[in-house]
Amino acid sequence: MQKIILYFFLLFSSILTAQITGTVTDTKGSPLPYVNIYLEGSYQGTTSNEEGNYTLEIDTSNEQTVVFQFLGYKTVSKKINSETTVLNVTLREEQVSLDEVVINTSEDPAYRIIRETIAKRKENLERISAFEADFYSRGIWRVKDAPEKILGQEVGDFDGALDSTRTGIVYLSETISKIAYQEPDNFNETILASKVSGDDNGFSFNSALDANFSFYENTVDLNAAIVSPIASNAFNYYKYKLDGVFYEGSKLINKINVLPKRPNDRVWSGTIYIVEDDWQLYGIELTTNGDAIQVPFVKDLLFKQNFSYDKEYNSWVKISQTIDFGFGFLGFKGDGRFIAVYSNYNFEPSFSKNSFSNAVLTFAEEANKKDSLFWKDTRPVPLTTEEIKDYVKKDSLQTLRKSKKYLDSIDGKNNKFKLLDPITGYTYANTYKKWRISYDGPFPAINFNTVQGWNGGAGLNYFKWYDENSTKWLSVYANATYGIAEDRLRLTGGITKNFNRTNRLRLSLYGGSSVQQFNGSQPISPLINSVSTLFFERNYAKFYELNYLKANYSQELFNGLRLFVNTGYEERNPLFNNTDYVTIPNDDVTYSSNNPLNPLDTENTALQKHSIFKTSVTAAITFGQKYYLYPDGKFNIGNDDFPSLSITFENGLGASNNGLNYSQIRASLYQKVTIGNKGDFRYRLKGGTFFNADDISFVDFQHFNGNQTRVGTASRYTNVFNLLPYYQLSTNKSYVEAHLEHDFRGWILGKIPGINALNFNLVAGAHALTIDGNKPYTELSIGIDNLGIGSFRFLRLDYVRSFYNGQSEGAFIFGLKFLNFID
Repeated sequence: MQKIILYFFLLFSSILTAQITGTVTDTKGSPLPYVNIYLEGSYQGTTSNEEGNYTLEIDTSNEQTVVFQFLGYKTVSKKINSETTVLNVTLREEQVSLDEVVINTSEDPAYRIIRETIAKRKENLERISAFEADFYSRGIWRVKDAPEKILGQEVGDFDGALDSTRTGIVYLSETISKIAYQEPDNFNETILASKVSGDDNGFSFNSALDANFSFYENTVDLNAAIVSPIASNAFNYYKYKLDGVFYEGSKLINKINVLPKRPNDRVWSGTIYIVEDDWQLYGIELTTNGDAIQVPFVKDLLFKQNFSYDKEYNSWVKISQTIDFGFGFLGFKGDGRFIAVYSNYNFEPSFSKNSFSNAVLTFAEEANKKDSLFWKDTRPVPLTTEEIKDYVKKDSLQTLRKSKKYLDSIDGKNNKFKLLDPITGYTYANTYKKWRISYDGPFPAINFNTVQGWNGGAGLNYFKWYDENSTKWLSVYANATYGIAEDRLRLTGGITKNFNRTNRLRLSLYGGSSVQQFNGSQPISPLINSVSTLFFERNYAKFYELNYLKANYSQELFNGLRLFVNTGYEERNPLFNNTDYVTIPNDDVTYSSNNPLNPLDTENTALQKHSIFKTSVTAAITFGQKYYLYPDGKFNIGNDDFPSLSITFENGLGASNNGLNYSQIRASLYQKVTIGNKGDFRYRLKGGTFFNADDISFVDFQHFNGNQTRVGTASRYTNVFNLLPYYQLSTNKSYVEAHLEHDFRGWILGKIPGINALNFNLVAGAHALTIDGNKPYTELSIGIDNLGIGSFRFLRLDYVRSFYNGQSEGAFIFGLKFLNFID
């Protein structure tokens, strides 16, 4: 009986609801994209697509009014009833007028409007303290004329996305979700349906949190903080001009042109619409570019937001948002768009203390398994012809591309052996059975140091994955390295099992013989050391031989706490220089010894041969950590309001000499703080102390990341002293170090005429290190970041001044940030 009643209810509901469809055009017959269409007096609505087409769910039980609203055009209202199935509408451009505005010759009327709006900015930001809503998003990326190769590497066809002209949609995805908000920062989203073109097992990365941009905030964060035209300090950045006024019902709408005072500031340009007396946003149409947001491959960025009036709350509420962008990099060029539609707001939700958690995004069961009929009936914005073709094409190709025949044919093409593969490397894959074997050739990993001379290696890696998204996998590797001057072959190998992508349980076992720097952080890269040694006769890297067998365990025990355990046997042997070869001899410079304690001593070493069992346990804590919870994994997104803390206990036992046993506890605190459009401030505080460590090996000292090469390889200098000799202050005592850095992100240089066109960033830093409470070593720095040409902004230049023991030294540090990616 209950099933019969339920069936009757569903049938009756379907009779009372229906869809109307139509097209919105201008007076010339051209389609109008992303027109807001909603039922009068409600938040039930939709948006037209790029072709001007729309679909709207209606209740046929009574007569209703459909409102068509689009920035720059007159709002149109149409009555509908149960017989209405198709409703095409033509919108006329809004005739703005200045007749009702009293012009003050000393100041444009726009300034009065902006002042009133700024005065109400905070009130409007906090006007809606809590709500629930339906949310729909769609994202699309198109590539045009993609290159066939980049730096000699095949680009491919993006799994069939590109046609014969190397053009096509490389990403198309949409979501339907429920969102909830409670001030000041409680937010969650439950994705009810998710669709990715060409991937029936994929999950969209579109989210409401990523689309949550408010121009009532002082800045809009798009990688860089862009000053809002109604920010509290907006008059320092913008000029305004009233373009005209028009009426929306009884409401007077002011159309204001926004003009940057300095085009190269972090600013917008375009048009904002402000409601007279309410001093709220009616709509925005603003542009910025990749230079402003400091994402060089983005060429332009267009933001549109539309708002609808809620009489009960006297509030203009966002109902749609579109973001259009163009991009170009390394021969790639194209464009994209992200659509966001908000509907069915509830401003009086019944939240409890359990309504929100750190999981800001979750997926409903079977969210990615909805069929095409569900999407056709549910998506509020119809697909365009281009999008329909992409879904049909990729969904039909998907079955083929998962078949054994197809995967074997692709593997057969990629598995072909090439002439240079013995040098550069080779991979053989069986994708259908989910495994591959890779050979790593000696090039480009050939380096030089004074211990091994010219050295290089080769390796084998077996990788097996157990599911489509590689959440569970097994990796086995074996490497061999050989140093010509040392005439020594060393072997290493290991096995790692990753169990999931949720708590990331991972176990490893590895061992072998290798050449290691005394500082386990490897402060000088092999490439930089090779150049410094061969061309400047500065062999800064110091090495010892490590023979080892170790095991590693890591896992997130619960949200915000990740545990790392590393334990094993180590045998340490001293090494000596074996070559004095240099490419460009310098009579005034000679190689130093391999003794970091005394670079002039070629007879003695910094350690005696010994063995030890060493264990370290690290707890990595992210306070208030937010995360996205996907069905196949958990993606942590941190929490900028709190720092991250790392605590490590390190212990050496069972040494071949009892005096080498020791314990150390150390901690590190790190945080990035965004200070609006004034830039990003980062700090890292570190400290630790040793126990029973008077006679320990120099290997187990606490070493600090120094730099004597005058070349920086980090993107941020929050874990390095750029003028400190590598091992000058290494210690087995208590220590404290601090690193502070502020990137002004154009806040200062962007205001200087001429220089602001270069889009450089001013960076200032301070660093300090004290050992056992003694007078600290300190550094101060001032620099310029974001150096480069066009889309290639991988350089940085700093002037650093050090202070220690009454002496001061200064030098320029050339930052090569791209070495983070190739070293």
